[in-house]
Amino acid sequence: MELFKIRKDIPFMRHALVLNAVSFVTFFLAVFFLFSRGLHLSVEFTGGTLMEVSYSQPADLPKVRGVISGLGYAEVQVQNFGSAREVLIRLPVQKGVTTAQQSETVLNALKAANPDVTLRRTEFVGPQVGDELVKDGLMALAFVVIGIMIYLAIRFEWKFAVSAIIANLHDVIIILGFFAFFQWEFSLAVLAAVLAVLGYSVNESVVIFDRIRENFRRYRKMNTVEIIDNAITSTISRTIITHGSTQIMVLSMLLFGGETLHYFAMALTIGICFGIYSSVFVGAAVAMWLGISREDMVKPVKKDIDPNDENSGAVV
Repeated sequence: MELFKIRKDIPFMRHALVLNAVSFVTFFLAVFFLFSRGLHLSVEFTGGTLMEVSYSQPADLPKVRGVISGLGYAEVQVQNFGSAREVLIRLPVQKGVTTAQQSETVLNALKAANPDVTLRRTEFVGPQVGDELVKDGLMALAFVVIGIMIYLAIRFEWKFAVSAIIANLHDVIIILGFFAFFQWEFSLAVLAAVLAVLGYSVNESVVIFDRIRENFRRYRKMNTVEIIDNAITSTISRTIITHGSTQIMVLSMLLFGGETLHYFAMALTIGICFGIYSSVFVGAAVAMWLGISREDMVKPVKKDIDPNDENSGAVV
């Protein structure tokens, strides 16, 4: 299915050097903000108080957030848990305040706004749990990267594997850079979005790489740059359909999903936008600079050797 068909190939690789220079600057700034500002980690990573409260009627989550914000909490996770009447609240650690005191203060404020609220349970999430989550998250990220490299090296060629990993890590670091610069809360949901972006971005890279491989076999007179430009141009319609439909769904979560899904959708939005860019101007360009050629894609096939045939063993 194609929305439109471009008759003339767009010379993407002609501007690859300039656009990759811009990409490098963006990547460098993202790394700088990660080291200088760091990530604003959520309660799951830093530890804090976990409260579950119940209402007799469906809870008004914006009102609950407003009540808790009035107590001096800048960012608090408030979400439904199990049903519309059950609410889960995650509070950051406060120096000099115990979990019991913290939960009692919050519960009193909630009761002042709505006397029907009751406390179901309260727990303390220790920082050691957060350390374990950080390690597990980094391991998950490492396994995804290794798996992608193995898959691409087997399906295509090692030059494509290296190119795709550079492009995908480019997307991940830039997402983290945005969260570090704006000090948005980095939670488990955002980590899940980052892992989803890795898979989503590599899918776009695979489509372009597969078309490059087909073009090397189909167009014998084209050079490498022309092959890559044709591959990207011929997949533009598919890219617009895929990324456009996905972004519509993500945008609906961003606008109407509330506080719970806001940063998850924000990470996906950044990842989708930069995923398109990196697949075209980072992944394909790096593959070109690594020297991908027709010989890498089209392996020579030798005939069976016949001792009575002097032409046997010739390369086809």
